[in-house]
Amino acid sequence: MAKELIRLTDCVMQFDDDIVLDHLNLYINDQEFLTLLGPSGCGKTTTLRMIGGFQKPTSGTILFEGKEINEVPPHERKINTVFQRYALFPHLDVFENVAFGLRLKKTFTEDEIAQQVTEMLELVSLRGFDARKVTSLSGGQQQRVAIARALVNRPQVLLLDEPLGALDLRLRKDMQNELKRIQQQLGITFIYVTHDQEEALAMSDTVVVMDQGRIQQIGTPEDIYNEPKNAFVADFIGESNILDGIMIEDYLVEFFGRKFPCVDHGFSHRESVDVVIRPEDIDIVEPDGGHLCGTVTSVTFKGVHYDIIVDFKGFKWLIQTTDFYPVDSFIGIRLNPEDIHIMKKSAYSGQFGDYSSYSAEYDEISDPDAEGSEGSADEE
Repeated sequence: MAKELIRLTDCVMQFDDDIVLDHLNLYINDQEFLTLLGPSGCGKTTTLRMIGGFQKPTSGTILFEGKEINEVPPHERKINTVFQRYALFPHLDVFENVAFGLRLKKTFTEDEIAQQVTEMLELVSLRGFDARKVTSLSGGQQQRVAIARALVNRPQVLLLDEPLGALDLRLRKDMQNELKRIQQQLGITFIYVTHDQEEALAMSDTVVVMDQGRIQQIGTPEDIYNEPKNAFVADFIGESNILDGIMIEDYLVEFFGRKFPCVDHGFSHRESVDVVIRPEDIDIVEPDGGHLCGTVTSVTFKGVHYDIIVDFKGFKWLIQTTDFYPVDSFIGIRLNPEDIHIMKKSAYSGQFGDYSSYSAEYDEISDPDAEGSEGSADEE
């Protein structure tokens, strides 16, 4: 049974008339790798700073092991932070950068400091780098030093504010694996902030998707990706075709003028819904064997697959396929019940999911009333 470590209750952060966090409720378990994910300005870094004690909520409470810590200063919390800018001391070598926090406490002998620093450098794969100047290190090595400096004080929680943002793609992926390994090896709680969806899905036990100061969904990476709660989550986590639909009855939805079996239930009779279909879940077939038919308007090679945009008379879908279909190809698609995901309508409905902007045929979307007219789509 997971043990709750941190709880934010009805937390609001307001600057003048600007509400950055809007009645946030969240709990974080001990030894959990939790990621706050969302676009710039959604409130994720503000949430992290409140937990760390760098900002005090306008209202609401923050509990740590059941005790309120709103007034507890950062240095008295069992929490350390790694920022995107590592803030290392350029005049000190690697050893002294990591040892800095231990020396401030003035409770450790030189032998104890040496032992703990050596253990941390080994943990972050920097054994033998003790005497190196931090200015001579690569970006990835500097990041490891910053992590070791934060962990040497043995915090219960490590906050990481987009710490991989300055690294190139290959190094980011390597460090994702390293951070997960370190978190599991130490058994402490990591709270991670990122706007990178792939990073969040790859590293986290729990993902918290945020927008406009509110939590949109909390769940495992698999739940967030496979069962998004609204159109914002579906669009932000990966690519999605999002259509207007009507839930005829349990396990049966209608869109594009056709009825499709699905695996969802619990909606009202003929309730208006959003229908999500991931690009990788669509099967391309011959036109005479398709549930729907359309024309390819754009093809982009992505290495392991092609991104193709298919026009179904005004509403354009993204399909990912390993097979090449040239522009102007007329194709059919088939949809399996488990590939059709149903969401309740929300404030985000109608804002995402049409890939017309990926097409060069901008004349087709010049009339906003004509765009996305699903009733005119091919039924066969």
